[in-house]
Amino acid sequence: MRYLTNKLTIILAFMVTSTISYSQIKIDSTFSLSGSVDVYFRRNLNTSNAMMDAEGQSTNTTIAPGSSFANLPGFALGMFNLKANYTQANYGFVADLVFGPRGADAVFRSRPGLNIVNQMYGYYQITDKIKATLGNFNTYLGYEVISPVPDYNYSTSYMFSYGPFSHSGFKLDFDLGSGFNLLAALMNPTDFTNFDPIGKFNIGGQLGYTGGKGSIFLNYLGGNDYNQIDLTTSTQMTDKIFLGLNATVASDLFSGVAIYAQIATTDAISFGLRAEHFMDNGIGAIGGDVTKSQSVTDLTFSMNYKVGNLRIIPEVRVDIFSTDDFVVKDYTFNPTMGENIGSSFGKNLSSFVLAAVYAF
Repeated sequence: MRYLTNKLTIILAFMVTSTISYSQIKIDSTFSLSGSVDVYFRRNLNTSNAMMDAEGQSTNTTIAPGSSFANLPGFALGMFNLKANYTQANYGFVADLVFGPRGADAVFRSRPGLNIVNQMYGYYQITDKIKATLGNFNTYLGYEVISPVPDYNYSTSYMFSYGPFSHSGFKLDFDLGSGFNLLAALMNPTDFTNFDPIGKFNIGGQLGYTGGKGSIFLNYLGGNDYNQIDLTTSTQMTDKIFLGLNATVASDLFSGVAIYAQIATTDAISFGLRAEHFMDNGIGAIGGDVTKSQSVTDLTFSMNYKVGNLRIIPEVRVDIFSTDDFVVKDYTFNPTMGENIGSSFGKNLSSFVLAAVYAF
């Protein structure tokens, strides 16, 4: 009985202490949790959705666009994203965790056990015009992001897929006034988010302007014989029509340009097109002979239907390749010989995606 009384006293004391601490957090600071869950269905329209091994058995390798995410067959998982933000006075932190295939692909250079950390950084508002950030943060380059919530299209572009995902380092954000901003950063090599394995650093910069109905950002990332210049613009042309542009050049590795156009028919329904042309100068994004330049044109037609915090995204995508050996149309399998005796190839890959994204 005495043991139970003591245990009850400890529990009550803990509850009182927790209540006091929570009250202090509410008064002196802010803490928020946000995140998302996404799932999808994907199907090729003009080719097989499963390849065959030497025995004619289905494998886990399927034909899909060479871009990141949304490339698994059938009913598939995206990711669960949980983001915590704590702010007190002029400083705070962000911890952003990801679970699932999309999250694992986004942090592909992280060690097991650390590969659920999408972002983790602290920040300090030095003045009302200067903010310092230290830690692991998603890239400032490009038009698209890892989370499917801000992106209009569910599948991603080639420029996003082969550009940087995240950085670890130190950055300064300057509010220059009149809508202009400046960013300067010193970072680990791209996507080495837990530590620097090669003892070298990248530098980054951004000059941006936001005002009226549009914005424009000129971005730079360089170091270790790598230089990337990236331009992102967006314009809300009318209440119903949006137009965006992304263009990038990365050393002699790849380059590309994409137009993003969207039109809203109602508050709940809108339609959009991403038209991208991507040049692969030997990184192997498209396939074929990596000693030669190859290109692909990505045309992605998406509809967004919003119901509260839920967004349904039906999407038809056509990838048109410059090489005719990337898309395997079908196999002719000889069970007696135990091998494929013929295949047909094509330049075009058509696919359908139906995605559901819930944000909270």
